[in-house]
Amino acid sequence: MPWFVKIEKGLVDKPLFDKYVPDHKAYVQSLIEKGHQAKTGYWAQRGGGMLLFKAESMDEAAAIVAQDPLVQNGCVDYQLYEWRVVVE
Repeated sequence: MPWFVKIEKGLVDKPLFDKYVPDHKAYVQSLIEKGHQAKTGYWAQRGGGMLLFKAESMDEAAAIVAQDPLVQNGCVDYQLYEWRVVVE
């Protein structure tokens, strides 16, 4: 399964963003349990972050990202990429 990366930028103020963080973390945990090897985090400078996960295709990856509570609640703008690993 290839790796995919959602690079995101925050769109809302921190209190509204933080309201959806527990749901986002629970969603990422559900991805882990389904075998997507997901990892999530934020930039130290604040204002954005990244979700790294495996999916069968770009279509599946886009569907996964569309269900992220941060996306569904308009908290982030993002770009989705397939990441081609060169060295492991």
